[in-house]
Amino acid sequence: MERPTVAVTMGDPAGVGAEVVVEAYPRLCDAAAPLVVGDADVLRAAVDICEADLAVEPVDSPEAADADPATIPVVDLGNVDVDDLTYGEVREAYGAASLEYVERAIELATDGAVDAIATAPINKQATRCAGSAHAGHTGLLADRTDTDEYAMMLVEGLDSVASEAPRADGAAGSVDETADGGVDADLVVTHVSTHVPLTEACERVCRGRVRTTIDVTHEGLRDLGIEEPTIAVAGLNPHASDGGILGVAEGSDIEPAVADARADGLDVVGPESPDTVFARAAAGDYDCVVAMYHDQGHIPIKMLGFASDDAVSGVNVTVGLPIVRTSVDHGTAFDIAGEGVASEASMVDAVDVAARIARNRAARGDAPAPGGSATDAGGD
Repeated sequence: MERPTVAVTMGDPAGVGAEVVVEAYPRLCDAAAPLVVGDADVLRAAVDICEADLAVEPVDSPEAADADPATIPVVDLGNVDVDDLTYGEVREAYGAASLEYVERAIELATDGAVDAIATAPINKQATRCAGSAHAGHTGLLADRTDTDEYAMMLVEGLDSVASEAPRADGAAGSVDETADGGVDADLVVTHVSTHVPLTEACERVCRGRVRTTIDVTHEGLRDLGIEEPTIAVAGLNPHASDGGILGVAEGSDIEPAVADARADGLDVVGPESPDTVFARAAAGDYDCVVAMYHDQGHIPIKMLGFASDDAVSGVNVTVGLPIVRTSVDHGTAFDIAGEGVASEASMVDAVDVAARIARNRAARGDAPAPGGSATDAGGD
């Protein structure tokens, strides 16, 4: 697979999604044939806001996505009145529109019409107003693909250097890779739970859920090209409970889950002290850390993302799905929407990683997602 077709959803029309797609688009063609799923008029408005020299072309099928860096192909759902578009505002209509983009992209991916999905941000308040029962993209994707076991993986620190994928102009692509074809990153984290209250997150730390997260993490790292990954599992309590002095979850659930995984041949260690394991992973000791809850994993990722530049970078990968889905690692940024100042860095990385996963899966000739008992490890 030389140039995967990646469906890029436009996100909430009132947010920065259309702008980051426009700003990123010529670079998206480096590694993929991007196909935007959204509203053509909103994209044209974003082209004007960003003062980009790009055309927007509605298309009827994914075959029209030809990686032309001067023309954005869009599956135009025509579901936004651009004359009444108000940036930075939560509206039921905008939530409904953003959900329709995701639904259409899922249809294209499950039908095999596109090779991957990369999503721009949606607004959870707006989608709830529109009737969605899901906290974000991930629950919807899992529901529509009948997936029980999945998790949020965050990838931070991709460098803009050559990949094997040819660019539209014949040069190289942009995701940093290791000598064996794996994606090179500063830090990779998955989560046992994400968007739930902290008290509930602690209750979700159980042997089965931790083991499931280890399993989908292993497969997700293989999707990234790391065939024999080393995974560290963080503890829940300070110092991973100090041998049971500061809590019991490590001994009762996390350690047995790690032992089960090791018995099945996975290279897993833990529970490791949460205050040092992320630094060790960033130094190269591990390929990924399994965090127990949202902030435990997000804080080190976001610190690296903000420290590396004045804009958030990083990629969100939903591991465990039968289709490829990545996302930007930022929100709708209502406070700057419509100003043409949002960074496209995360969108460029998201499409790069989606394309790489699609190529790796095609090369292996297998599907990624282990099936079985349910876990709600998903997030956005």
